[in-house]
Amino acid sequence: MGDYILVSDATLDLPAEVIEENDIHVIPMGLIVDEVEYMHYPDERNLSVSEFYSKLKNGSVSHTSQITPAAFHEYFSEILKEGKDILYIAFSSGLSGTYNTSQLVISELAEEYPDRKIISIDSLCASIGEGLLVYLAAQQKKKGLSIEELRDWVESNKKKVRHWFTVKDLYYLKRGGRISSVEAFMGTALKIRPVLSTDDYGKLVVKSKIRGSKAELELLVGKLENEGIDTKNQTIIVGHGDNIEQARELEAIIREKDLVKDIIIANIGPIIGTHTGPGMLALTFVGNEA
Repeated sequence: MGDYILVSDATLDLPAEVIEENDIHVIPMGLIVDEVEYMHYPDERNLSVSEFYSKLKNGSVSHTSQITPAAFHEYFSEILKEGKDILYIAFSSGLSGTYNTSQLVISELAEEYPDRKIISIDSLCASIGEGLLVYLAAQQKKKGLSIEELRDWVESNKKKVRHWFTVKDLYYLKRGGRISSVEAFMGTALKIRPVLSTDDYGKLVVKSKIRGSKAELELLVGKLENEGIDTKNQTIIVGHGDNIEQARELEAIIREKDLVKDIIIANIGPIIGTHTGPGMLALTFVGNEA
């Protein structure tokens, strides 16, 4: 069985220690905050997540950029030069052109490295949903699956990853075109929060609306209880955008109910946070396909 590397990108929002423990390789992604360029790495070496959200709260404007063909080529080439194959799990094609760009670069690299295997998979996931899929793929890799076997496992299971999240400030969703200006104004005035998930095409969709933090927590726990599969044996992820208190509260409720095996608490990094803003609360787990 050939040696291969599991690769993803910085939108997966897994904690750096989880990435290191599971030998996951992550391609950094760029953003511009107030005309200053940064690269987002899981270890936050260039810009800390707390500093990023502090900037947003103080009125800074952030824009993100996709991984360029040149960046893909350089990152993948370093692995291929070592005689290793690549299984890359990409940010959802419904939200970014990242996956399509990787495919173009892989077609070029296949000619340069005809003896190597390079596989790119559209996760149809974002943020901690992507992170959970990659984390679970890493667990399968540890079991000794070949690159082709892991590819097939990811393709068969990626639509079972359930993502649910809410946001506090509707401005960021409005700016990204996820909701209208009227919806943002009315939602802010009435303190109504949209509940979002992803569809079969990996695009963000508003599923419902709620009011208040208590309802937010009840909804997320209810989704886990009603949609989760064999949750007692699952490791799930609770994500937050500078909202650790509420993330811990959600974790405590889930643990008190003894619903899951373990919980990873993850920061929502600046690539996703640019579009969701401070206060985001998210939950992802394996469940029934939507």
